[in-house]
Amino acid sequence: MWSYIGETMNNLLHQTAFFNLTWGNFVMIAVACIFLYLAIAKGYEPLLLVPIAFGMLLVNIYPDIIASPEETSNGVGGLLYYFYQLDEWSILPSLIFLGVGAMTDFGPLIANPISFLMGAAAQFGIFAAYLIAILLGFNDKAAAAISIIGGADGPTSIFLAGKLGQTGLMGPIAVAAYSYMSLVPIIQPPIMKLLTTKKERAIHMDNLRPVSKLEKILFPIIVTTVVCLILPTTAPLVGMLMLGNLFRECGVVRQLSETASNALMYIVVILLGTSVGASTSAEAFLNVSTIKIVVLGLVAFVIGTTGGVLLGKLLCHLTHGKINPLIGSAGVSAVPMAARVSQKVGAEEDPTNFLLMHAMGPNVAGVIGTAVAAGVFMAIFGI
Repeated sequence: MWSYIGETMNNLLHQTAFFNLTWGNFVMIAVACIFLYLAIAKGYEPLLLVPIAFGMLLVNIYPDIIASPEETSNGVGGLLYYFYQLDEWSILPSLIFLGVGAMTDFGPLIANPISFLMGAAAQFGIFAAYLIAILLGFNDKAAAAISIIGGADGPTSIFLAGKLGQTGLMGPIAVAAYSYMSLVPIIQPPIMKLLTTKKERAIHMDNLRPVSKLEKILFPIIVTTVVCLILPTTAPLVGMLMLGNLFRECGVVRQLSETASNALMYIVVILLGTSVGASTSAEAFLNVSTIKIVVLGLVAFVIGTTGGVLLGKLLCHLTHGKINPLIGSAGVSAVPMAARVSQKVGAEEDPTNFLLMHAMGPNVAGVIGTAVAAGVFMAIFGI
C-alpha cells in the first residue's frame, strides 16, 4: 500500500510543470511578468499587453496549449492553437481594422489633407528596415514581414507575415510590433524633443475646419475604391478599416457601429492577444533571429518617427510656422496613442496648446499608409 501511495505521489509530482521547464521558460515567464507590470501598473496599452503577456505566461508553463493536432495523442490541438490559426488566416487582423475604423474619426485627416504627407513620411522606417534586414541575412519575404514593425501596427504585421508565408517569425514580429505600440510614450518623446526646438514645440495651430457629414461618408468609399484599384491586395485591411468607418459615419447602422467598435473589437483583441503571446515559447523566441527582429523593429520605429517629425519641420518652415512639427511623429499607426504623445509633448512646452485633433490626421494617415506599404510588398512578391 505504501509503495502504491509513493508511486502515485511520484507520478503526480512529475506531472507538474517544474520538471519540464527549461531556463528559457523561466526567462520568458519573467518577461511576461514585466509586460503585465507595464500594462497594469504603468497603463501601457493594457488592452493589448495584458492578453499578450498572459498568453506568453501560459505557453511557457504549459506548451501544449498551442500544440497542433499532429502533436497531441488524441488528435485535438490546444486551445490557443485554434486562436492562432485565425491569425495565420488573416481573419483577426482584418477584424481589428474593422473595429479601428468604427472607433476612429477621420475628420481631422479630411480637414487637413496635408496630414497624408506626414503619415507617408513615417512609413520611411518600414522600407529602411527592409533594406537593413536583407543586409543582416534575412530573405526578402522575411525582411518585408519584419519591416512592417516600423509602422507600429500589430495587425498589419501579423497580416503580412501570414500572407508572405513567414508564420515561423510571426510570434516575434507580432510581439515586437505590439510592444513598440505599447511603448510609444517612452520611445517617441526623446526623439521628438531632440529634433525640434522649444519654439517649434510651442506652436499653436489654427482650428480645423468643420467637416460635413457628406464628406465623412464619401471618404471611406473613395479611399477604398482608389487604394484597392491600385493595390487590390490591401482590400482585407483597407476595406475593413473603411467599412468600419462607414458604419460610424453613415448614421443608419448604429447597431453595427456599436458592435464593431465595442463587443466585436474586444473579443478579437482577446483572441489575437492571447494567441500572439502563446506563440512566444522559449524555443521559438530565445534565438538570434528574434533578437535581430526586436532590434530591427526598434530601428524602423525610430526612423519612422524621425521621418514624420522631419517632414513636420519642413512643412512648418514652408507654412511659416503654421504647423507644429510634433504632429509628424503621429504618422506611425499606433492609434490613438501616438497622437496623445504629440499632445503631451506639446503641452509640456505650453499647457494651453491643444494638438490632439491635429495629430489625429497623420495618425489615421499612418494606419492607411502602413496597410498600403504591406500591399506594396505583396504586389512585389506577387501575392
